[in-house]
Amino acid sequence: MATTTNGNNKKRDGGLSSLAPRKINVQKFSEARAAELESLHSIVSDRLNKDFRSKRNKRRRTNSYNNQPAKRRYIKRQKSESLIGQSSGGDHETKITRRVKRRLELKGNPESGFCTSGDGTKRLRTHVWHAKRFSMTKLWGFHLPLGLHGRGKGSRDVLKQSRQGVLVHDASYHIAVQLEGPEGSLLSILNMLLEPSPSSHLKEVFDSILKGSSYENAMLYHVEPPVSQAIAPVIYMWRPQLSKRREGEEGGDDGIGSDRPVSNRDHVDFRKLWVWIHASSFSEGYASLKVACQKQMNETGVSVDCISLEGQLAKIEIFGPKASHLLQKTLHPITSSSEDPFILRKCSMEKAEVKNIADPYKEENISSCTVLAQFVMDPRLIPNNPRDDSTVSVETTKTERLETTTKTEAETFPEVFKCLWEANNELAPPEKENMLCWEKHQSRMNSLCLDDSAAEVPKVSSRPRSSRSCPLLLLKHKKLGNAPTGWSLILPLSWIKVFWNAFVSKGAHAIGQREKRWVSCDAGLPFFPSDFPDCKAYSSFTLSEAADLEEKAQLRPPAIRPFRIPIPPPWNSIHVIRSTGESSNQKLTSDGTNGVDISSSGGNLFGGIVARTSDSLTTFLQTFTSDNLLLFLHNTSKPKTNFMKTLQEDETKARAQIHQSSNKLCLVRVLLHAFKEGSFEEGAVICAPSLADISLLKSSCSEGAEGRVTIPQSSVSSYFQEQPSGTWELNVSEDTLTKQSHRWPIGFVTTGFVRGSKKPAGEAFCDAVLLGRLRDEQWRDKDVKRRKKEIYVLVRNLRSCAFRLALATIVLEQQDSSDDVHCF
Repeated sequence: MATTTNGNNKKRDGGLSSLAPRKINVQKFSEARAAELESLHSIVSDRLNKDFRSKRNKRRRTNSYNNQPAKRRYIKRQKSESLIGQSSGGDHETKITRRVKRRLELKGNPESGFCTSGDGTKRLRTHVWHAKRFSMTKLWGFHLPLGLHGRGKGSRDVLKQSRQGVLVHDASYHIAVQLEGPEGSLLSILNMLLEPSPSSHLKEVFDSILKGSSYENAMLYHVEPPVSQAIAPVIYMWRPQLSKRREGEEGGDDGIGSDRPVSNRDHVDFRKLWVWIHASSFSEGYASLKVACQKQMNETGVSVDCISLEGQLAKIEIFGPKASHLLQKTLHPITSSSEDPFILRKCSMEKAEVKNIADPYKEENISSCTVLAQFVMDPRLIPNNPRDDSTVSVETTKTERLETTTKTEAETFPEVFKCLWEANNELAPPEKENMLCWEKHQSRMNSLCLDDSAAEVPKVSSRPRSSRSCPLLLLKHKKLGNAPTGWSLILPLSWIKVFWNAFVSKGAHAIGQREKRWVSCDAGLPFFPSDFPDCKAYSSFTLSEAADLEEKAQLRPPAIRPFRIPIPPPWNSIHVIRSTGESSNQKLTSDGTNGVDISSSGGNLFGGIVARTSDSLTTFLQTFTSDNLLLFLHNTSKPKTNFMKTLQEDETKARAQIHQSSNKLCLVRVLLHAFKEGSFEEGAVICAPSLADISLLKSSCSEGAEGRVTIPQSSVSSYFQEQPSGTWELNVSEDTLTKQSHRWPIGFVTTGFVRGSKKPAGEAFCDAVLLGRLRDEQWRDKDVKRRKKEIYVLVRNLRSCAFRLALATIVLEQQDSSDDVHCF
């Protein structure tokens, strides 16, 4: 017999409806399945011998389940959280515990600002996540993750992840300063404070930076004469210029079309730029920028605004070979939507069009120091399982390759720059978690054709401006040596927890300050402030570290307490050998020189400079006229030439002129590699070897002999002596044996070897003049083909009596660029 079919009631497959009913009547269902239920009940009854009582071991937990301590604490916390929002009145005042207040404070996500502890120390937005997994410390006004729990010896695994995986670091303690004014005035300020200055770059690089399509690293200095004091390495980036049409559309923001008085914003060349400064030097750097703005106004009459963006923007650093894959999985750029992409509060996922890009962040696709602006979808709305992409109601476009074009990012994504570059603009925070969970629940119920009448819509009145898309800037790290590929994300501070959880859940390994320094040393890059001895931040950091070590040492019995060593290293001891005019292995004459007064040098521990660019070192050397110094500084303005070819053609071209009796100290950063064996620790002293020392140590390494270069064990603890004023000075004993074994210091190690590195290297700072003299001495009477670019030096750990032979490589001679201002 044929079955009648119509519209919504098609019968097939044994008379069953093709569509499931929207609601199920339980009573009718049980009546229809009564026979099946009775048969199942009889089977279960036979297996339990008709004993349906719960077992004894199960009954105990069942009876005490509702009285568990965790359950009581949860109920108490729920009551406290419900009362926290009620206003207290009359004699009945609600008392909330500190723990509940702190939990609610850290759980919240205000649009701007950091939460602070009782003493005013700021907490990162990811503080709770880090505090559960890392050892925390107070640094530079923040509670920062120091490193993973333990004794601090997990460097092998961290380096492995940097070479094979992806690492993520919350760098929100870097704070941006926004400068606003005419373009010429801003360039004048940057040329006044930064080294290398923007005008010193090649025309192509300068145009790219000025357009805002790339950023640049530099060293920030004070503007006060006579000697500019280094502050910190910074990153500066310009806001791309908007077209006149878009400037007119913005109206009130830029003063076009408004009735207010004419100001600097009305100039055609009105620009904005950011200067990102480390938290340890932010106060000093911010003050220097304000002084420079005031000086510019006094000289030209044009005002330049200097605004701090503390608490508004966040910074996340991602590096590793899989960083590109992580960004591809997490960041889904929005290309178009039926509503404004900046406010997608009640917009469903069906209305948003997401661009699916294949390998957009690979190194070959995007050049170094590029700035990309994107509007990305909330990562919580993207499924974790890539196989579920087909089930998500999101229109995806065809796979395209991301390429840089001549069109500025401001014309492509004007909302990104309007959102992030306006200092007084209120940034929309992300949607609340309970709202997204409720929507996912409703979507799941709809997919099952069920109605959940008990589910209530969560309250969103407390956050009327929440968004489901985030504006961000992507900064491609510069590729230097064997440093891992990296990116920096700049985004609103209220969004950092959303992206942090997304990155970690997708396989990124979080690291703290200690692990970041390991990766930096393995890559041969300096780490701030540990490798910047010319900055005040280095002085304060090392002195606080010395106080902590001294406090721990006092807790040990005097019999096993180690002798004290100078922290920070006594840089003024290098002045002693420089001021005498003696060669590196001659005796020290008494001329009354006892170093340099630290207090008179503005916090500079050695009273000199650190040459971080080839131009600055060349300028320093050309101010004197006497002795010859062998230096092969790289210069990007000249074509690259082979090192040995330069020697064969004309060796005198590589020699700079210096004055032998100059008392001014100039340090350069070097990389130390052990010639055969040895491990160099932080604070180790670098000494000048004689030719006999080099021959002895090289022969002992090759022949397995017992030749060693040492100092007496009694002289180890007295090599540096602490003075009543608290400073440390070099001590040369009158003993004949001590004088014979003494080697003059030319520098100190700032970052020691890292365990697990494939080619361990330490970072140190040595005097450029003494390095040049050593190279001249080691090259003398030697064939050109046998000359090495590295310089032989002796390294001795401060608690050891043995000198180790090492090869020192001057960084300014090795890098592809002519500066050494890039840091981790």
